[in-house]
Amino acid sequence: MSIPTLSLNNGIEIPALGFGVFQTPPEETTDSVTAALEVGYRHIDTAAAYLNEREVGQAISASGIPRDELFLETKVWISDYGYAETLHAFDKSAGKLGVDQLDLLILHQALPGNFDKTLEAYRALEQLYADGKVRAIGVSNFMPEHLEQLLTVAQVVPAVNQIEVHPYFQQKALLAYDTEHGILNQAWSPIGGITFYRPGVIGSTLEDEVIGQIAATHGKTPAQVMLRWHLQEGRSAIPKSVRPERIAENFDVFDFELSAAELAQIDALDTGIRGGPEPEVITLETFGRPIPEA
Repeated sequence: MSIPTLSLNNGIEIPALGFGVFQTPPEETTDSVTAALEVGYRHIDTAAAYLNEREVGQAISASGIPRDELFLETKVWISDYGYAETLHAFDKSAGKLGVDQLDLLILHQALPGNFDKTLEAYRALEQLYADGKVRAIGVSNFMPEHLEQLLTVAQVVPAVNQIEVHPYFQQKALLAYDTEHGILNQAWSPIGGITFYRPGVIGSTLEDEVIGQIAATHGKTPAQVMLRWHLQEGRSAIPKSVRPERIAENFDVFDFELSAAELAQIDALDTGIRGGPEPEVITLETFGRPIPEA
């Protein structure tokens, strides 16, 4: 089937639904990416810090799918920030993935306490973009204040901001800021991922009564409803799984449509409670880790 695409701010087309490998052990990564490609995914999202880029590359190489039919995205970890360091980070990632060019390379986090290092890393992304080694560049987990600082000096507006977005944590102000500046919102943990707290309830988005009722109406699963919610609101979404049946289920979201009322019901579930780390607490001392050369 033809996967819907979204246009980045430089005209590059990105498949709206991608396949993620966050927290997927290297020994399970090749099989899970292979299953995703067989189902029909053509956008794979990984990161240097996931320590599974090599296995992603092995699955892509073995698939036989032409390189120009795949959209490959990875991230530079904070330990490799700095101009020369980030240029080398590209070489490490591209080597592990077995490619000469990346479709999208993004900074994994801001370093609020050392933002000059973040800016130097982004300057390196701009150089890689100018040299044609990457087709688009972007950021992840950047808040408006980080983007404001970046945009005062950037020569290239980020194409993507990959952020935590799901029904219980929607970051509406950040979504609006990105859209206003031509930055595509890309959701990690798009179906909630882990257990989240909601006032009066401790549970998973997969067990949410509102989402469950909407799913029953359409003969779909809660996960499929949440992914459809992202797509209809114009976001890129990156679900992950290592189970072939779930990988297939998450891809089967293009044959139904949520009503405006259903979208509003899901919008109303927002709690403002973040599941991942606060962007302001990211430091090299706490989160730094060396990224292997090979």
